[in-house]
Amino acid sequence: MNGWPETEAAAPATTPWLTTTDAVATIRLNRPRQHNRIDPADIVVLHELIVTAEADPTVRVLVLTGTGASFSSGYDLSTAQTSARPGPSSTGAAKPDTATDDGEVAFSRLCDRVEAIRVPTICALNGGVYGGSTDLALACDFRIGVTGMRMRMPAAQLGIHFYPSGLRRYVSRLGLATAKRLFLTAETIGAEEMLRVGFLDRLVEPEALEGAVAELAARIAACAPQATAGIKRSLNDLANGALDDRAGEAAFRASLRSDEFTEALKVWSQRKPS
Repeated sequence: MNGWPETEAAAPATTPWLTTTDAVATIRLNRPRQHNRIDPADIVVLHELIVTAEADPTVRVLVLTGTGASFSSGYDLSTAQTSARPGPSSTGAAKPDTATDDGEVAFSRLCDRVEAIRVPTICALNGGVYGGSTDLALACDFRIGVTGMRMRMPAAQLGIHFYPSGLRRYVSRLGLATAKRLFLTAETIGAEEMLRVGFLDRLVEPEALEGAVAELAARIAACAPQATAGIKRSLNDLANGALDDRAGEAAFRASLRSDEFTEALKVWSQRKPS
């Protein structure tokens, strides 16, 4: 894959950017001097890059990574604003003004969007991950980290009641006990502990990150894309308690009549016995 992390001196602070090589699209956070802090303008750009990657029919895997020594220090809290601005409802109760989604609310929408991406996603954690960016990583399907990295979730320490979808991802990925530990203590944990609690799927030396991501991406890309996308969607629905069994059954039956299955079956039948 092209465009892997450059040195800090070679990569000026800028908005995220996208590269595509073969079946793999890579979105890179690129504010290394601010530890890849995510600004409001970055959220807009990231949404646009996701749309671009998803619209490319050749893309089968999306990688999210950072430039420099950190993956991301999280959303820039100095720009955060109250997004739930009270307004009258038909019952007279206050309600959120969804037209003014900004600050942390806009960031939460970004993480939800990453989780819902059609193709499988790999978060290549090239360094430390903090705050909301821990949820951005959890929104990806796979996470590969590097030795020496750390993570921390300081929401409670900062007086922030974290948004519901982020809490759900923490609990569904890591379990309730670990989610409570990380949120309610604001504890910093290292790479080995991140692997132990399930935040990371794999831990490698920094120089091995590119190869590890490429290997996983190749395995994913070798699978049938329509079936992969459908299974990913159903698994996410299942984790969210929203799986429609009838729709899943229909998808299963349709897959048995698909060109994708027919072609795969031909290849499978031609395999030599081991």
